[in-house]
Amino acid sequence: MSYTKYFCFVIIYFVSLNLLSSQNNFESLGETAFALNHKVSYNYKMNFAARSRYYLYKDQNFNFESRQIDLVHFSTINLDYNHSLSLGIQYRIRASIDGGNNELRLTQQFNHTKKNLALRFGHRIRFEQRILEDLTILRSRYRFALDFPLNGEKLNVGENYLITSTETLLSKSKKIKPELDLRATAHLGWLISEKTKIQFGLEYRLEALNINTEEKLFLLTTFILKV
Repeated sequence: MSYTKYFCFVIIYFVSLNLLSSQNNFESLGETAFALNHKVSYNYKMNFAARSRYYLYKDQNFNFESRQIDLVHFSTINLDYNHSLSLGIQYRIRASIDGGNNELRLTQQFNHTKKNLALRFGHRIRFEQRILEDLTILRSRYRFALDFPLNGEKLNVGENYLITSTETLLSKSKKIKPELDLRATAHLGWLISEKTKIQFGLEYRLEALNINTEEKLFLLTTFILKV
């Protein structure tokens, strides 16, 4: 069964690359992230992350070009075993990198998870206030996620796991038209030790779907450390 899941992930990868090479309106970006997770108490945990995003394919050319750096913090309170509330703050640095807008982002999140044997299902609702230099964007997000170990019903050290998700986003502002985005993501991860994980993933985005659709493929790398 585990080999079948690996095979499906590889198929998704190559299909995405084929779409990238066959369409002119594609952009491909990479994102490398380092995350620190700290459990303060049974009901409260904190997360800190730094992410670097860069272009890999732009204007029908392959080229490495830095785009932005994100600094992120989330505080999460567990309401019970399956429900949690989070508050987040993020600062995006772009002006000094590619001339774009810096951004301050505030996030409110509700998360519901349910486990059935090895499978874990997750529903996440987010409300974001994206504060840029000349406008503020209010964004609502809903994500459905599924994750499971690739070997047996329990994830052990040295084993790997798969996380898949789909997400819908709606952005509104007084200065721009409402914008609808769709995202599909797959991560393949390894539990290196009790405190460390590494994940490699793909994310396919349809942005401004209701206005002038832009298609983007992200190559994601994340290192996660519990402290």
